[in-house]
Amino acid sequence: MPFSDYKTALVTGASSGIGAAVVERLCQEGIEVHAIARSADKLADLAARTGCIAHAIDVTDLPALTALFGQYSFDILVNNAGVDRPGSILAADAEGIDFLIDVNLRAVLHLARLALPGMVERDSGHIINISSIAAAYNFGGNSTYHATKAAVSMLSRQLRIDAFGKRVRVTEICPGRVATDIFAHVHGDSEETYKRFVEGFELPVAADIANAIAFAIAAPVAVNIGHMEITPTLQVPGGLSTARPQDYQG
Repeated sequence: MPFSDYKTALVTGASSGIGAAVVERLCQEGIEVHAIARSADKLADLAARTGCIAHAIDVTDLPALTALFGQYSFDILVNNAGVDRPGSILAADAEGIDFLIDVNLRAVLHLARLALPGMVERDSGHIINISSIAAAYNFGGNSTYHATKAAVSMLSRQLRIDAFGKRVRVTEICPGRVATDIFAHVHGDSEETYKRFVEGFELPVAADIANAIAFAIAAPVAVNIGHMEITPTLQVPGGLSTARPQDYQG
């Protein structure tokens, strides 16, 4: 669908990384982009650079989101905001589980609930959910993160059923490792973190994900690009581990 057929977009988690890159990319297409994030200072910088409309809102603040949808209708919704707390369920705490569910899943459900009826009524719209390869592949630890991203993956499929018969498209973007500041947020902003996750690797950057999203949006209206898995060429997800019982006895 030509970008000219869409007028407004809402991007969450927009203050940095993939979210900021998506805001920049959509602004380049002449879309009125509304950017949501918690950091007012970073949003102000992004607005000055791109011309986007900044809203310093936490995606878990349902009254604020509801009020925003009372003011604006959105042709494009990009659910990008996400958090992680590494660790298996054996080491998880209640606060961490609730935090990931609130940001990674509950907010996405509410935003879809707020956006989809207007899109159905207008017979036009596009929802992009940024999940992760963690929705389909298992790594060591990150149990709650895997669970929330798998739920977003299923929701992405279900939204197309909910909007069946209308020209509302849904795309799930599943990134692997991307060179953004997410690793600093999760593991600490240190030289060790950078060396562990970024330095020396050939990785996609945030703009690559933004361009993939633009490609899905710009496809003809008869084309729904439902699922895109974007990983480094030199990253392979999955694997098989087999344990000897004696190795875990102590």
